Amino acid sequence: MIGDRYSLDREIGRGGMGSVWLGRDEVLGRAVALKRVGVPPGASSPDLMRAEREARIAASLNHPHIVGVFDLVDDTDHQYLVMEYVEGTTLADMVRERGALPQREAARLLAQVASALTAAHANGVVHRDVKPSNILVRTDGEVKLSDFGIARSEADSSLTQTGLVTGSPAYLSPEVASGKLATPASDVWSLGATLFHAITGRPPYDVGDNVLGALYQIVNEPPPRLDDAGELEPVLLATMAHDPGRRWAVHDVERVLELVAMSDDAAAPARRHEGTQQLRAVPPPPAHPEPARTELLAAPPPVEPPVVPPPVAEAPAPPPRGRRLGVLPVLVTLLVVALVGAIIYLATLDDPQDNVDEVGPPPSTSPSTSSSEPSSSAPSTPAPATAEQMNAFIRDYVVTASNDPRAGFELLTPAFQVESNGFGGYRGFWGDVSNARVLDVQSDPDTLQVTYTYAFDKGGRPDEDTVQLQLVQDGDQLLIDGEA
Repeated sequence: MIGDRYSLDREIGRGGMGSVWLGRDEVLGRAVALKRVGVPPGASSPDLMRAEREARIAASLNHPHIVGVFDLVDDTDHQYLVMEYVEGTTLADMVRERGALPQREAARLLAQVASALTAAHANGVVHRDVKPSNILVRTDGEVKLSDFGIARSEADSSLTQTGLVTGSPAYLSPEVASGKLATPASDVWSLGATLFHAITGRPPYDVGDNVLGALYQIVNEPPPRLDDAGELEPVLLATMAHDPGRRWAVHDVERVLELVAMSDDAAAPARRHEGTQQLRAVPPPPAHPEPARTELLAAPPPVEPPVVPPPVAEAPAPPPRGRRLGVLPVLVTLLVVALVGAIIYLATLDDPQDNVDEVGPPPSTSPSTSSSEPSSSAPSTPAPATAEQMNAFIRDYVVTASNDPRAGFELLTPAFQVESNGFGGYRGFWGDVSNARVLDVQSDPDTLQVTYTYAFDKGGRPDEDTVQLQLVQDGDQLLIDGEA
């Protein structure tokens, strides 16, 4: 008996911080999981402070997708964390046994994790170790996020010591891998990396025994990208973005994943990808010894010229009439309504580490997307767009979308990106369009609606169409939010 109350049955899990046993609460007559606090790697005694921190933080979060913590018990030479018992498996084991998951199933599972993180961030808690092995999937498909042992609340001092990075390397965000303090945006990266693992069957980085090489790669190289992520492509691009300030807020990730989970078009069989990046040799150490801090792994990024947008912001025009690539329009409308008020800015300036496949995040309506760097003072409210600006925007857009579909797609709002079946669906129309030019355009600044007629060649044959679009204003930039 543990603490004169809990009996142990069998060991059901083991990790670097201790073993987990299936037990029974003899007072309440229910199954529980008991984590016996072990000795962390490199230490000489159990990390009791870590166990107390996990108990305190997890107990403060009452959420259906977070593993509940009931008690912390001292028993002779050991300390046990008494937790909710989740009958099922981990996401890591599920992928190991089944391989890559269908996109709709992956979206459904990770939407629940995003819901848990939304609650944690709202309570000032950063998980700091989101990964497939910390995601428990019950037999009925419900998901529980576990292991808040290295989580940090706003009231805690930093847990990261000199030379120590907490969390699993394959899922660490670039800023944490370089030794900076984790923020809610760091959890968003880890959630995106976990989604990558779920739909490809492998982590985004092949760490192996080369942990330092993995950290160097995460910090200094562009994130791995997938060519056939379908409707999940915007989520991957906007979670695994090098700049924390350009990642979506976790509640936006949650809503888009829920939409994809309900979309029949996302149910295509999963394919194995070759997107896992292989590690390269770590550059030789400097000639003079340096202090053993993790941030020294962050070698200065290669200097690359920023991607300069066209003279007037180009927003991707939607496919011509009859080619709209909608996915459950009613659900998309609900998503758009839910996101009203969130200012969405896409990648008008690429991160030096990112490639042109990057899309920017909708700015958070909560502190959850704030980066670890101090933010500058908020800019003044931009002036409303005029009819002349809207007209110029559309004229430049049509030319840009036909010449560079990626640049056009990046200026769709996240909801319209999903509705367009991701970049693959968008490119399905614009990739075959050439010689596009606007013949007539009329704009209404009050409603931000624009109607234009344009001519173009598709497949070498001339065509013409009239399109009505709904625009939104993001600062000084216009974006396309859908067909009006």
